[in-house]
Amino acid sequence: MIYLDLSVITKYFWFLIGDLWPPTGLIATVILAISCISLGFVGGILIGLARISRNRLVYALSTVYVEGFRGTPLLVQIFLIYFGIASFGIFLDPFIAGIAALSLNTAAYQAEIFRGGVQSIPKGQMEAARSMGLSYNQAMFQVIIPQALRNSLPAYTNEFITMIKDTSLVFSIGVVELVLRARQVTAITFQSFVVLAFIAWLFFLLTFSTSRIMRFVERKYAIPGMMGSE
Repeated sequence: MIYLDLSVITKYFWFLIGDLWPPTGLIATVILAISCISLGFVGGILIGLARISRNRLVYALSTVYVEGFRGTPLLVQIFLIYFGIASFGIFLDPFIAGIAALSLNTAAYQAEIFRGGVQSIPKGQMEAARSMGLSYNQAMFQVIIPQALRNSLPAYTNEFITMIKDTSLVFSIGVVELVLRARQVTAITFQSFVVLAFIAWLFFLLTFSTSRIMRFVERKYAIPGMMGSE
């Protein structure tokens, strides 16, 4: 007979929520997500700029980076950064290694989102900006990139949601985030379904909230006259 003890959630609720320092549980998951999304956003813009660079070496190196991280499993990348570099005498805290791996991974995807956004802007925009006396760099940063970022918001939303869910993988190197805390509670209570259903609901709250926030940002910064703008 199946026995579901819902009191497990109330009993271990704050244990699953975790502590602020050192970060554990849901708090660790949120910190991981925010850190990786932010670092990945900055890195993605830099790598994305390299992907549209006229310098062949810069373009080649950025392409190798993007294809390398997009073409290998994220879990392998996490292991490589945590266990792999330890072979060279470099030992990282699991939490730092998790942030590094997730940030490097999402930067590759965000670079392609950014590149696609830039290339979606009609070439006439650059020509018009140059005809007004702006240099190439001025036209890029003052005219093209702001529009590219606004056009790319739906794709960024998808990547941010994916990254929130991918934080669950770092439990494999000992980061005490939400999934690892859930495994600990399950080992004590044997209430796998109840505990896992609860953390699935917590992940849903995080992703749904992110989706709603990004949808608001999309509407606020939609380019007038573009599809989807209001």
